[in-house]
Amino acid sequence: MGDAASWLGDHTWLLWLGLALVFGIVETTTLDLVFLMLAGGAVSGALAAALGAPFLLQALVAIAASAALLGVVRPVATRHLRQPVAARTGVAALVGRRATVVERVDAHGGRVKLAGEVWSARSYDHSVIEVGASVDVVEIQGATVLVYEADGP
Repeated sequence: MGDAASWLGDHTWLLWLGLALVFGIVETTTLDLVFLMLAGGAVSGALAAALGAPFLLQALVAIAASAALLGVVRPVATRHLRQPVAARTGVAALVGRRATVVERVDAHGGRVKLAGEVWSARSYDHSVIEVGASVDVVEIQGATVLVYEADGP
């Protein structure tokens, strides 16, 4: 029994890493970043143990690191993760919009009215789309929109 206790005393860093692993696994079920920060604290404790610090100092390092991570890193990380996806702007905002054919569109060219402006257009699937048809913008290549005939209104 003495050999096991001696081994554990010499390899405390493994216990800290095991605790970090457990916290990491728990984090995958909660996804609130608390257990991830605690895992970071446990890794700090493992580092202190690997450097030969006594157990009390290891525990204090782990607690301090966890507190710092929870107080500083977690609020920033949660704010970053919960930000809404940035709205598309510029020409990227036109992809997916509906346009009206004003000059016959085929694989080689044509014109559509999109967002109040007339754009050069090509048929995305190489079909021929007649004047007055509604089309959906699939892609934008330079100043030319690639369109596909709309299924409905």
